Amino acid sequence: MDRFVSNITLRLDSKGRVSIPASFRSVLSRDGFAGLYCYPALDRPAIDAGGHALMSEIEALTARFTPYSDAREQFALALYGTSETLKIDGEGRVALSESLKRHAGITEAVTFVGLGHKFQIWEPGRFQEELAEATQKVRALKAELSSQSAARNALGARE
Repeated sequence: MDRFVSNITLRLDSKGRVSIPASFRSVLSRDGFAGLYCYPALDRPAIDAGGHALMSEIEALTARFTPYSDAREQFALALYGTSETLKIDGEGRVALSESLKRHAGITEAVTFVGLGHKFQIWEPGRFQEELAEATQKVRALKAELSSQSAARNALGARE
């Protein structure tokens, strides 16, 4: 598999390190990057993380802005300027920086959450709250889409 999927909660060790789940390390390995790119998520109390696919996405998004424009510079500043490259040790662990942990509210444990081309690292309680909210929104969207589909079908049956 070449996508990050699922969610896994693990504890930080006494030195503040955490093991990256084996399935996530496997995706990173296939991506061709031996480390881990991380930055504070812009709109959530989480850490965005990944390999070359994540950096490629940032580069593609940045390229959409006019060179040297304020928007491009601000976008680059917000993402590249806060990014960190973490080393993965021989046992598959990383040490999250204090600034990353502070942003996400991480103290004792983390939840790794696959998002396809990237993953996020959350404080477990915050993740559960976010998941509950996301699930509720997706259920509401599904109901809305179902009712729109039913309305279209009813209109089609009348014609």
